[in-house]
Amino acid sequence: MGRVERDREIARRRSRRAKLKKLRAKYQAATTQADKDAIFAKAQKVSPFVEFEPATAS
Repeated sequence: MGRVERDREIARRRSRRAKLKKLRAKYQAATTQADKDAIFAKAQKVSPFVEFEPATAS
């Protein structure tokens, strides 16, 4: 028997969270700004409102 919609939703959320965790680790390990920009662009495709660095108070 196939998955119901709620199970698919939970699976999507879990895989998204795992992927973002890996991308955050890559972002922290990146040395150049170009690498960081590329990783952040990939993360935004997964989750559009993701933030890697804390927002600075202006």
